[in-house]
Amino acid sequence: MSAPLVATPQLVEFSEPLQLRSGAVLERYALMVETYGTLNASRSNAVLVCHALNASHHVAGVGADAAQSLGWWDNMVGPGKPVDTDRFFVIGVNNLGSCFGSTGPTSIDARTGRAWGANFPLVTVEDWVDAQARVADRFGIEAFAAVIGGSLGGMQALAWSMRYPKRVRHCVSIASTARLSAQNIAFNDVARQAILSDPDFREGHYAEFGVVPRRGLSVARMIGHITYLSDDDMAEKFGRTLRVDDIQYGYGVEFEIESYLRHQGDKFAQYFDANTYLLITKALDYFDPARDFGGSLAAALAQSEARFLIAYFTTDWRFAPERSREVVRALLEVGRDVSYLEIDAPHGHDAFLLDDARYHGALRGYFEGIARRTGVAA
Repeated sequence: MSAPLVATPQLVEFSEPLQLRSGAVLERYALMVETYGTLNASRSNAVLVCHALNASHHVAGVGADAAQSLGWWDNMVGPGKPVDTDRFFVIGVNNLGSCFGSTGPTSIDARTGRAWGANFPLVTVEDWVDAQARVADRFGIEAFAAVIGGSLGGMQALAWSMRYPKRVRHCVSIASTARLSAQNIAFNDVARQAILSDPDFREGHYAEFGVVPRRGLSVARMIGHITYLSDDDMAEKFGRTLRVDDIQYGYGVEFEIESYLRHQGDKFAQYFDANTYLLITKALDYFDPARDFGGSLAAALAQSEARFLIAYFTTDWRFAPERSREVVRALLEVGRDVSYLEIDAPHGHDAFLLDDARYHGALRGYFEGIARRTGVAA
């Protein structure tokens, strides 16, 4: 086992205009990037990790600029881990519109000299993938050994396989879907309404008033967090346990689950940007590759040439197993090489971030296969 990773972020700037699906154009932009491991001479060992809603480029290790900050997927990526950085060169990219260093609503719009705020254009999963492809170009990477992600990151991995079929050898999509259900869109809209109705939102230009819509952002996070956990997991962790001696007949924090959700909401509101939350949840809603192919997911996935691993968790009701099975069936329909993994884990949607011996063992085995097929040395 190698020494722990120390990750150093780098800002990659682009002056080539980026055409967005909305019709808007970003003339200039920058993406925050972290890399782990060493790119081999043939540049064949690169793995792109795509992040979910509130994550970032900081995938693994400790940040050189924040020594106590462990990467959000550190249990998956690193020396001797399932995605082994002794073999693979791993890239994490903070997506456009996010708030961890890449160009987004908190950035300064050169045209006005003020923060973009609500004027930052809506972006899509496809826009993120196009921007990530330019990062790959900067590193001279013609094709990724694998593109991997969970949840929203899994959507990006699927989009990569369709949008750049020659540049993806393996697509690993975990706890994800090819399109949100109506229920998921509803949850996202309720969360957005919590932010939009906060008096401090100020039509998205709250930075100019020196305020933050913390209450709305906190409630949005609470709503989201409920959907990330399974009922059984909540029952085991919190049950109906009271934080006080007896019920108080009021609206304060009485149950442990209430305390937990408020803590999560308050913490989130301290570091995440409200406009970013709005546009990322909209990107989730808009993702539907079948839409451009008469509603046929199989026709959309027929563009791909990669091998696939589709993994899902039995208790994930946010991105239910049936949604992953739809992807598997569509891939089989068009004759793609697909492996699928169903993990009976109690943790709900967030299981893709947690330690599970079966899950991690399967991913380790799959990436060992990638290493063999791509000639990556052990």
